Amino acid sequence: MKISEASRASGVSARSLRHYEDEGLIVPGRFSNGFRDYCQSTIDRVLVIRSLLESGLPVRLIREVLPGLTDGSEAGTEVVCAEFLHEVQDHRDRLAARIAVLSDQQAALDAYLREARRTDL
Repeated sequence: MKISEASRASGVSARSLRHYEDEGLIVPGRFSNGFRDYCQSTIDRVLVIRSLLESGLPVRLIREVLPGLTDGSEAGTEVVCAEFLHEVQDHRDRLAARIAVLSDQQAALDAYLREARRTDL
């Protein structure tokens, strides 16, 4: 299917599909005129990529683990999974630390607003 059809089928913009290709996450086929040709397995892969990106994982991690998630083979799965899970845990811990800082900042702003509103009355 052409890129416009793949975009509709996957819910991902054509620009994002091109970006995934540039990042080496997908490799669509090509028609004789050079246009991209997306098969169902590429669309399925795009859905996995989108899900992983929406969960906040960086493209670097997705690129590393994606072959093991989508090729159906079991070879090296334990090592890939262990390394991937470690990377995901590290990413999650960094997010948790950022959330804590943001929560503290939000609490400080809330306190400031409460005090400012109290003095206005």
